[in-house]
Amino acid sequence: MTTHSIKTVWKENNTFSTDIDGHEVIIDLGEDQGGQNLGPRPKKLLLASAAGCTGLDVVEVLRKMRIEVKKFDIKIDAELSDEHPKQYKSLKLIYEFEGEDLPEKKIERAVKLSFENYCGVLAMYKSAVPVSYEVKIING
Repeated sequence: MTTHSIKTVWKENNTFSTDIDGHEVIIDLGEDQGGQNLGPRPKKLLLASAAGCTGLDVVEVLRKMRIEVKKFDIKIDAELSDEHPKQYKSLKLIYEFEGEDLPEKKIERAVKLSFENYCGVLAMYKSAVPVSYEVKIING
């Protein structure tokens, strides 16, 4: 079994710093919430982790399929609860690809493999809330 360990250090006010693999990640609140806006909010970092996890999978699968894309973006729309503790009630990932003569079925297969089999961050989300996805392909 592998264990991941991090240490998060309180800096000042509402600012925390975490060293992750030699990269400093700052978490803070917005000025309207009493912070200094020195970094992103924790919940949105969860979304970035999900997008990064699935994105890495998709890029690797496309590389193995020898499919080159000019542009690849992942947008996540996450519905937040109104009551405390405020948490995501659902997520929708929108995978957007641009390129020349992109094979739609293969791209959809790469996304499906990540979504259903490989991305551990999405697997954790899916165990807690509904998660869906959509693939958009622009050839040209």
